[in-house]
Amino acid sequence: MVDIAAYLKRQQKDGRLRQLPELEHPDGGRVRLSAAGPDLLDFSSNDYLGLSRHPLPLVAAADALSRYGTGAGAARLMSGDFALHRELEAALARLKEQEAALLFGSGYLANVGLIPALVGRHDVIFGDRLNHASIHDGCQLSGARLHRFAHNDCNHLEDLIKRHRGGKEALIVVESLYSMDGDICPLAEVVALKERYGCRLLVDEAHATGLFGDNGAGLLAAEGLAHRVDLVMGTLGKALGSYGAYVAGEQRLVSFLLNRARSFIFSTALPPASTAAALAAVQLLADEPELRRELWRRVEIFKSGLTRGGIKAGLGPSQIVPLTVGDNQAALDLAQRLRQRGVYAAAVRPPTVPAGQARLRFSVTNHLDHDDLSAASAIIATELQKC
Repeated sequence: MVDIAAYLKRQQKDGRLRQLPELEHPDGGRVRLSAAGPDLLDFSSNDYLGLSRHPLPLVAAADALSRYGTGAGAARLMSGDFALHRELEAALARLKEQEAALLFGSGYLANVGLIPALVGRHDVIFGDRLNHASIHDGCQLSGARLHRFAHNDCNHLEDLIKRHRGGKEALIVVESLYSMDGDICPLAEVVALKERYGCRLLVDEAHATGLFGDNGAGLLAAEGLAHRVDLVMGTLGKALGSYGAYVAGEQRLVSFLLNRARSFIFSTALPPASTAAALAAVQLLADEPELRRELWRRVEIFKSGLTRGGIKAGLGPSQIVPLTVGDNQAALDLAQRLRQRGVYAAAVRPPTVPAGQARLRFSVTNHLDHDDLSAASAIIATELQKC
């Protein structure tokens, strides 16, 4: 039996004890640590395009709330199936250039449901070492033999496939954009390996959907690879500004998951208001491409400011900018100093990142204006020099 007191004490000593920050949210780009506290610039949000506060999703959610109530009331396979769910699934399938899509309660529920549905204890999984915890947990729940390859290393992936593929069902799992490092998967190489060795491929586009490609469909679409993957999943709670998740693929695979994925079968359906907001957000991706262009302008302003401030580390190709300090306590101290200067960014520590790689992870969003980003980047660069 776990010694709970000893565990908490050890977490505290190692600088790994997690506590809720108890934030107030005066608007989309600011947080407060108390009702009376000062506003802090929020660099921890994944609401990249600012759609959680956009008028169209707000109106759509309010209309669905008044028409259908606060919740779906049951699982989809009982009486919780709404026309809104089916409309959103159709819109997501079109966005992802797939035949069909299926909604899940969250990205975590999607990954822990669909991976065990696809493979079992006689099968094999090849996963990037930096895959999200939900992917890792889904792999563990499946009972399949998991082989993890060095991050974004396709030579290592191919070597593992050659040694362990055999005649078993084989699944490769990657993220198109990695949430803690902000870097991009070599998708074309992974797809080529999947095809060469007859594996199935699942790509998690949680942090890429809405931001990349002509219509915001994500990195697979941007690289012309959407039709060459088996399944793509993503969330509704990041760039789409709502809540929930989806998986998209061939109709037969989606029908299979509807019958097999336990986290779908046994979960209450998404609330109508969240579903309507996400549906409006998907439409906005096509109707307002300026939202994406404006985000990338903001990303450039932020990164340029860090570079001018003396940050020489590579700042990556995405809206996620990790600044690694290494030591857990050093990351906590840096986060505290930044809060005192009006910047909020959470310290990310193991097991979310590997041991010795504690960092602050900065997300650029459309909630932060150009002046905010310039001022914050100067503050961050100055404080980072003290680590």
